[in-house]
Amino acid sequence: MDRPRLPGTLWCVVLGIFVNYLGYGAVLPFEIIYLHDGRGFGLGTAGVVVGLVTGVAVASVPLAGPLIDRFGARAVASGAGVALAAGYAGLALATSPGPALVAAAVAGAGNGALNPSQSTLVTTLAPARLRHRATAVSRVAGNVGIGIGGGVGGLVAATGLPGFVALFLANSLSYLAFAGILVAVVPADARAEPVAGGYRVVVRDRAFVRLALLNVALISVGWGVFTWLLPPFAGAELGLRPELIGLLLLANAATVAVAQVPIARIAEGRRRAVLMAVAAWLFAAACLLVLVGAYPALLAAVIAVGVGECCHTTVLMPLVADLAPDGLRGRYMAAMGLSWWVGLAIAPALGATLLGVAPEAVFLTAAGTSLAAGAYAMLLERRLPAATRLTPA
Repeated sequence: MDRPRLPGTLWCVVLGIFVNYLGYGAVLPFEIIYLHDGRGFGLGTAGVVVGLVTGVAVASVPLAGPLIDRFGARAVASGAGVALAAGYAGLALATSPGPALVAAAVAGAGNGALNPSQSTLVTTLAPARLRHRATAVSRVAGNVGIGIGGGVGGLVAATGLPGFVALFLANSLSYLAFAGILVAVVPADARAEPVAGGYRVVVRDRAFVRLALLNVALISVGWGVFTWLLPPFAGAELGLRPELIGLLLLANAATVAVAQVPIARIAEGRRRAVLMAVAAWLFAAACLLVLVGAYPALLAAVIAVGVGECCHTTVLMPLVADLAPDGLRGRYMAAMGLSWWVGLAIAPALGATLLGVAPEAVFLTAAGTSLAAGAYAMLLERRLPAATRLTPA
């Protein structure tokens, strides 16, 4: 019997995601460095410019949901790619804070619209029984792209201001290429029947709201703590050199790239709530490993986090797509995207101050949060419609 395969159109979108993240990965580590060292902005001003990209993204995510439901995921994702291209081209050419702030706001608006529209597009193009595989390959494409982009970006950035400008322009072109691929190969979205009530329906969906709250907790630990708080802890408290800290981040990205697709296959026919609980408990174990303080323990911790990320993402967006009525899928994806941003904001906002006072307490608190989230995931299963509780086999 033939194995079910992902549609060719989806593979074209995955290629676009890889190109997109290749450019983004090249500029991500150097945004503040470029504005401060290359353009002469003060560190505070550079931070405000970069922070505006995230701030506007958070504000624009809820607006993206109705646009996706009305005009389709392809149209919104293409428009978001054009906005990001314009924003990063503007940052490449900005020589003073005013134009840089405008460009950052444009990029932020595109950033907020891109994530939910891209997630909607991936889950819509794949048959329902293959959404977990589609999510897995798209995530691998993003992680590989961002890893290669970061390596190439470091080499180009070493040339100084011309290299920084080239990186930002190349990132702009990568977003345009992504938008072009969508327009060229993805057919126009079939319009679903509109559902009255909009976000009121989303908020009244108790199972979805509980899933979003669970996501906030898992993102704040698995992504937030280990992205923003582990590196300064490892440097200040454990005395690790930057290259050893960078190796930890590389080990995490490599784990995701290697493990994501096999975990998606292992998940087939199994309970989604269990996989989310496993992710939470892996995050808790990783937090406790950090407190051991030895480098091998840190390496094991970031690998455990990578495996936990794969478990969680294998479940999350396919489950959201299954819970959402067709006419509200954009709003459901946008609401879940907002929970991602909230989770990412919690770790640096609350944890950075605590890190300077009681570093160990950061990871103990994160471990406790993850343990509670694992138990909450198991309780959530009873709230899910029976047809959505298993990953399709």
